Amino acid sequence: MTKILQDDDLRDGSFMNVAIDAVENAFLARAHGQTVSPPRHHVSFPGRGDLVFTIGGSLGERPVAGFRAYETFEGTEHSQIVAVWSADDGRLKGLILGERLGAIRTGAIGGVAIRHLSSPEASVVGVLGSGLQARTQLTAAAAVRKITIARIYSRDETRRNLFAREMQAELGIEIRSADSVREAVSDADIVICATSSNQPVVNASDLKRSVHVNTVGPKTLDGYELGLDIADMANIIATDSSEQTRAYASPFFLNGSGNEDRMVELSDIIAGRELGRTSADQTTLFCSVGLAGTEVAVASAIFDSL
Repeated sequence: MTKILQDDDLRDGSFMNVAIDAVENAFLARAHGQTVSPPRHHVSFPGRGDLVFTIGGSLGERPVAGFRAYETFEGTEHSQIVAVWSADDGRLKGLILGERLGAIRTGAIGGVAIRHLSSPEASVVGVLGSGLQARTQLTAAAAVRKITIARIYSRDETRRNLFAREMQAELGIEIRSADSVREAVSDADIVICATSSNQPVVNASDLKRSVHVNTVGPKTLDGYELGLDIADMANIIATDSSEQTRAYASPFFLNGSGNEDRMVELSDIIAGRELGRTSADQTTLFCSVGLAGTEVAVASAIFDSL
């Protein structure tokens, strides 16, 4: 029987560990040419928004294929659908409806980046943003590093205080609400930037050397959440899909900065084809753009775990 899951079915925190393993396996498959992951495809409905499709999957011993579709229509509610097939026999494994799977998948990608790029001793996290993406990014960070404290800043004091209370209860680590960006990130070993801002909210002068930064929010020349001097400071810049960085309607935010050519694939770092962090004092930056097919890999792994 085809499985159908919705957001309420994915609230179990253990799914993050399943997702991180699935994403890491997908990156290894990508490094060995065993994935299908074209850039996302937009279908415009003028005056209303877009339907966006990401299609992909993995080959190998248990090949899967599928797609994710979501919309950018104006409104208070947004939804998406992920469908997964077995590429061996054409069996539809299942469907997942809602927004939580996408956030789990993006959090898992961030967690894999943190595992391979941050200092193994990293224990302090600074979080900018208080939405669902910020929550799953922090959950993933706590899954791959021994986090002892996190500080959260967002412009809405009520939302950041709620974030601190709820995530502390969920993760069992100390989480404090900060009164400024600098207070949240100045001594952080890991910084998670998951805002919707089209203007830089954090700059290199706010950060310490040796920090690892994940940027999840806007990343085109039309708007970006990180100061470009953070890329200048970074010893290593990685992304999950260089193809996607070249497929945006607006150029990628590092375009023309001299840093885009330095960017390497996270999959190549995981596979040992590119160097990751080699010393404790290096600064690293991960630009998360959403590798197509990873949502299919995560959904398939969740179905298999049930």
